[in-house]
Amino acid sequence: MAGYATRADRDAIEAESDWSLRDVPRSMYALLSATAQAHPGRPAISFQLTSDPRAPAETLTWADLHGRVTQAANLFRRLGVGEGDVIAYVLPNATETVLTLLGGAVAGIVNPINPLLEPEQIAAILRETGAKVVVTLKAFPKTDIAAKVAEAVRHAPKVDTVLEVDLLRYLGGAKKLIVPLIRPANPGRKAAHADYLDFNKALAAERADALDFDDHTHDRIAAYFHTGGTTGMPKVAQHKISGMIYNGWLGNRLLFKPEDTVICPLPLFHVFAAYPIMMSIVSSGAHVVFPTPAGYRGEGVFDNFWKLVERWRVTFVITVPTAIAALMQRKVDADVSSLQYAFSGSAPLPVELYNRFEKATGITICEGYGLTEATCLVSINPPDGLKKIGSVGLPFPHTHVRILQFDPEGALVRECDTDEVGEICVSNPGVFEGSTYTEQDKNHNLFAEGRYLRTGDLGRMDDDGYLYITGRAKDLIIRGGHNIDPAEIEEALAGHHDVAFVGAIGQPDSFAGELPCAYVELVAGATATPDDLMEHARIHIHERAAIPKHVEILDELPKTAVGKVFKPDLRKRAIARVYDAALAEAGHAARVAEVVEDRKRGLVARLVRQAEVDDEAVTHLLGNFTRPWEWGD
Repeated sequence: MAGYATRADRDAIEAESDWSLRDVPRSMYALLSATAQAHPGRPAISFQLTSDPRAPAETLTWADLHGRVTQAANLFRRLGVGEGDVIAYVLPNATETVLTLLGGAVAGIVNPINPLLEPEQIAAILRETGAKVVVTLKAFPKTDIAAKVAEAVRHAPKVDTVLEVDLLRYLGGAKKLIVPLIRPANPGRKAAHADYLDFNKALAAERADALDFDDHTHDRIAAYFHTGGTTGMPKVAQHKISGMIYNGWLGNRLLFKPEDTVICPLPLFHVFAAYPIMMSIVSSGAHVVFPTPAGYRGEGVFDNFWKLVERWRVTFVITVPTAIAALMQRKVDADVSSLQYAFSGSAPLPVELYNRFEKATGITICEGYGLTEATCLVSINPPDGLKKIGSVGLPFPHTHVRILQFDPEGALVRECDTDEVGEICVSNPGVFEGSTYTEQDKNHNLFAEGRYLRTGDLGRMDDDGYLYITGRAKDLIIRGGHNIDPAEIEEALAGHHDVAFVGAIGQPDSFAGELPCAYVELVAGATATPDDLMEHARIHIHERAAIPKHVEILDELPKTAVGKVFKPDLRKRAIARVYDAALAEAGHAARVAEVVEDRKRGLVARLVRQAEVDDEAVTHLLGNFTRPWEWGD
């Protein structure tokens, strides 16, 4: 990130021009066309079905990608999609996923959906967005995506076409012959009201040299991204072309060059892969590699990761804390000298994990911050500047961050001083002022002064302009970057006849960052045990990731003056329990004496020694968690 090392560098870039006056493409197709014209023969995207570093891979040049996206956009329009109509995709990573993301944004509004969601959740999103076309997998061994989507489409009456992607085309040899014999049945497909077509056959019938419709350059909504998805009706954020291009412009201006190769084992239904990565690739002309449909979850990806880096001569690794933790359990067993940086997002990165990765690979992790509601990018620790571990770095050019305090009714009270904790509020070209969500009621009280998006995250800014996240004003549990709404856990457990009150929170975890846990107060005379309540949760919570890892019964839950469960006290209790367990398991004679609220750092575990302790070993152990701690004696 040459030329972007300090706050002064950021200010200098911003002073060059107002964002509205910058010479950037004004449509997705114009952006793609400019890059394809500049780098027609260079590799654009590569995808390999398996993680074997010697496995066959499909690579599209920029000229190839431009032609295929043109065909996809023409196909969507032929199927009746206009600028205001929605193309949803429920897909793992593949070449077709990229074509749908880009072609959908050219033709109409693209709506990526997490294929790990249950059918009722997928259907809820399809109904909320009014999707007309769905692109998904054809039935294939070891995945239930096709069956889930068929069931979801039955409950989404506006869907009239389903385009199926057959992964069989990526196979060779005996596997190509065997898969049709063991392909699972999909009876729901016949029961659906929509037409089912083969995506690639339909694509091949379209022209690739030009669009069959006018490509308008006015700013418009071009994407819908759902947030979380653990409840029946998730929030759906609206993204404009200008915000998508802004993310790409940042990547082109500050990060990637045409000669770079980026490995991105993150899913293209998530904003991190779709915007900071894919839009930046399109804007810069760099090369992106997607290993396996499931990315980091793919079979053998962690075991083969460093060999994949060597195969593709990767310069940038895109990752998240849970993936870094898994990679650090494997030896760096390949030539990774091409690497320059790793970029981590989606959840806070433990200090110990940061240090271990840097020692093992010789490269620096640059931690950043973004959110779905802002079309992603907000800040980053500059690779060529000072990286403050625990900070999410400097806000990007044209991104303005304020730390504000609000009263209980949501009215703005004042702006916080330097290093004072308040709610992080953001204004940038990715923020759709006043209309972040499709459902207008959800936009109520979401903006400060009509412009600054209230993120729900608590944080502070230091004297150098670095942003720190210290907690959350909202209750979301973030498990490995996946948002979990505690309301689903609470509603499920509250349905048990012995339960009076429930408080669900995220407890610290050295791998996932947070795991859901629940504290319960029983009705008088009740006899339910934690095991009874856990079994009830498994039955009534539809998303596996939301099932609590710990259920504890208290005589009385802490409550506010108006009778609401007071979650800060529950978070303190969970931090003490998890840290004490980790210390005891490792054989350290120390325990958590108390968890206190620190003005700068949020909740801090204060430890006391019970005998002589190896301080360095304790630091190493607790450095795997994101919540801070200190010695109290």
